[in-house]
Amino acid sequence: TRPHPHRTSGRAMTHTITLCQSCPGSLAPLADDLAGTLKPLPYRVTATECMSGCTCPAVVAFRAPGKTAYLFGDLSGADLPALLTFARAYLDSPDGTFADARPLGTLRTKAIARIPG
Repeated sequence: TRPHPHRTSGRAMTHTITLCQSCPGSLAPLADDLAGTLKPLPYRVTATECMSGCTCPAVVAFRAPGKTAYLFGDLSGADLPALLTFARAYLDSPDGTFADARPLGTLRTKAIARIPG
């Protein structure tokens, strides 16, 4: 796992975005760009080996202690705006759940799993 080194506003990063670097078309090369875009937010962006989402390559996970975790697949660089929107909504959600799925945007159809926290 390759953590991105920045910290935000003196707060420890409690939220993690993990990108699969084994998938064909992996978003892992965009990890630094994603981390830079999220810089004002307390996210740690990492890349790791296979996340077992091989039937839906280009897999990304969002997780935080005590929150529902999400795994998305079939992603491309075109999904970065939706991932950024979701990252902000996920950060604002106390438990990682959403009464309305619209914050997922196009990610609604790309969700592989929602894992209770």
